[in-house]
Order: sequence, then C-alpha cells, then structure tokens
Amino acid sequence: MSPRPVCDALGNYTGSFAVITDVTALKAAEEQIRASLREKEVLLREIHHRVKNNLQVMTSLLRFHSRHAKDKSQVDMFNDAENRVRSMALGHEKLYRTQNLARFNLCEYVQSLTSHLTSSYCETGANVTIHSDVAQVSLGVDTGIPLGFIITELVSNSLKHAFPADRKGEITIRLGSTGDQEFELLVNDNGVGIPGDVDLENPASMGLQLVHIFVRQLRGTVEFRGDGGTAIRIVFKEIERRHSA
Repeated sequence: MSPRPVCDALGNYTGSFAVITDVTALKAAEEQIRASLREKEVLLREIHHRVKNNLQVMTSLLRFHSRHAKDKSQVDMFNDAENRVRSMALGHEKLYRTQNLARFNLCEYVQSLTSHLTSSYCETGANVTIHSDVAQVSLGVDTGIPLGFIITELVSNSLKHAFPADRKGEITIRLGSTGDQEFELLVNDNGVGIPGDVDLENPASMGLQLVHIFVRQLRGTVEFRGDGGTAIRIVFKEIERRHSA
C-alpha cells in the first residue's frame, strides 16, 4: 500500500509527495549518469579511432621510405618497423569496433596480424602456410598490444629466416588459457631451425630482444627450441590495469 498524504500543523501535505519528489530526483540523477557514460564512451571510441589513424599515417611513411631505400638491409629495417606499428594500429582498430572499449577478441586480432604479415613478406608468404588455433578469449589493451608485438616478431622472424631458397613450410600459432588466469602462446615452424651460435637468452637481433622485453612486460616466461624447426613457448598472465584515483 502506498503511503497516504499526511497534513502537518501548517496544513502542508507530506508523505507520498515527498516520496514522489525523491524518486523524480533519483531518476534525474540516473539519467545524468547514463548521459555522462555515453559521452565518455563516444570520446574513448574517438580516441582509439584517432590513434589508429595516426599509426596508419606512420606505416604509410615507413612504407614510403622503404620504397626509396638504397639497399636490402634498409628495406628490411623499414618493413620491420612498419609491421610493429601496424600491430599497434590493428589493436586500436579492434578496440574501437567492439562494444567493450577496454578489451578485444584475440582470435580476430591474431588473424588480422597474420594476414598482414603474410602479405608483407609476399615472397616467403606464398610458400608458407600459417595455421592459427586461438581460443575465443578477450584481453585488455595492456596485455593484448604487447602480445601482438610478440606474435609479430616471432612470425616475422620465421617468415624471414626459417624458409630460405623458396622452401615450403608451415607456421602454427596456438594461444589459450591454461587455467588459474594464466595464458600460453605457442609459435612453431618446421623451417631450418635456430643456428647454434645464436644466444637466445641474450640475442643480438632486435626482434628477439623485443620479444624478451615484451615477455618481461607481461611478467611471463619464454622457452625456445631450435632443432627440427623452431618452437617458442610463452606463459603469461593478464596485466590488470590500475585506475588512478
């Protein structure tokens, strides 16, 4: 039963009228909060979109410089830089296209990365098949972007070095949860393997150095096997974003 209006000593009604006033104020406050959230969502989506566009401008500039490079080492350097920037751009593109602006689907992200890398290394990519077995999981940007860097470096390294002289082969990417909020990334190829004189713990190549840097950023571990092809196993946990007060 709804409260009945009560007349006070001055003849003013209270009770149900006060309840109506409180409900109206509450609804107005809720609508203001919803409007604020919508505004922040639009702003965040626009930020991801602009970051992606700016990164695409950088990739275009790097591609332009690679076309005017004087030797193959310079071309390779610009191509590697372009692929690294492209991996970031793809991450932000996935973010602003999703409903959840803080997380994106790993399976779609990895497919986009490998498709770009295959076309980037078109001569090798025509002879190499990339298989991906990625679980339908989502990760936050602080974990997803470094992971994209790692996959870019490992797949690029295989495409550049594992299959010389038009050798045919396969690269396999597996990514999924192992339980206890832990994830495992496996990247294997059936190429020529890692040369015996390569120090995998302190590599000279920038690509493998970046892999170690991003694995540490994910607070993970990395294992290499270089005989009968190359196999890399990385175990990591999702980075929890710290919100400022």
